[in-house]
Amino acid sequence: MKKILVTGGTGFIGSHTTIKLLEANFDVVILDNLSNSSDKIIDKIKYLAKKDFLFIKGDIRDKNILKIIFSENKIDSVLHFAGLKAAGESEKYPIKYYENNVLGSINLFKEMSLAGVNSIIFSSSATVYGEPKNSKCDENSHLSPINVYGKSKLIIENILKDIKKSEPFWKIVNLRYFNPIGAHPSGIIGEDPKGEPNNLLPFITQVAVGRKDKLLIFGNDYRTKDGTGRRDYIHVQDLADGHLAALHKLMQEKECILDINLGTGISHSVLEIISAFEKACGKKIPYEFTQRRTGDIAELCADPSFARDKLGWKAKKNIEQMCKDAWRWQVQNPNGFNR
Repeated sequence: MKKILVTGGTGFIGSHTTIKLLEANFDVVILDNLSNSSDKIIDKIKYLAKKDFLFIKGDIRDKNILKIIFSENKIDSVLHFAGLKAAGESEKYPIKYYENNVLGSINLFKEMSLAGVNSIIFSSSATVYGEPKNSKCDENSHLSPINVYGKSKLIIENILKDIKKSEPFWKIVNLRYFNPIGAHPSGIIGEDPKGEPNNLLPFITQVAVGRKDKLLIFGNDYRTKDGTGRRDYIHVQDLADGHLAALHKLMQEKECILDINLGTGISHSVLEIISAFEKACGKKIPYEFTQRRTGDIAELCADPSFARDKLGWKAKKNIEQMCKDAWRWQVQNPNGFNR
């Protein structure tokens, strides 16, 4: 049984992916500092997967805890989710983002190398493309992130590529994913950010369930059809399947370094998402336009054809399914994991 270290495994994407790993009979070790998640999700993952796993509370910036993990566990591969992820917040606190995302990743890669672990899937982001010239980004699109969050992701990608040059036996997949939304179809786990939501869907669901009075839409003067930003939204379950496909790819290859987009290839505006969610929940979502956030762009959409060719992966769920699953999670957990 292959043992996988999942950093940030109790977070939104990490938790859904961990369930898929356990269901596929991988042995899992999770490392998470719980800075943007809850320890209550640990038992929920075990319940949904019907499998046990090792959870370690800790931070990737802590070299000692990484040494202990690699010395006490025969890790075959790493799925690296741990990191801060809000574009707007990153502009306010750049040092915090570089320290956590970049320094933490360097510590992880160093301990992997010392332990002889050379297989990794890195949770990158479509923000590395910045403001693309074309409506859809493929993996060869120009890389020019416009916010600190995106810059930190690109720095980490480049570090991994430099490691690959010096140690050719490393196997690396950088998964650049677009905008994950939705929830597990059971409604038992979903997206539950601590503090003010930085992403659109948690904000909408909290308005719909009565935790917030109205949705704030950051900008209605973008050069898009309705003036609001457009994004490629992908169901978190499809995204988790993409990680599993990438892991199988790494296991098959002797040498591998790939950058791969995970998206649907279809973009939706903020107003279109609100409309779809209103149909899912049967309620009107009150909203108010406010000024743009620093680091936001008009439109970002994936060309997902490379993922289909290299991984045999394709997103299956549409925007209606994403909204229904997100609403089911919020209805069953009106106060998130603190119900």
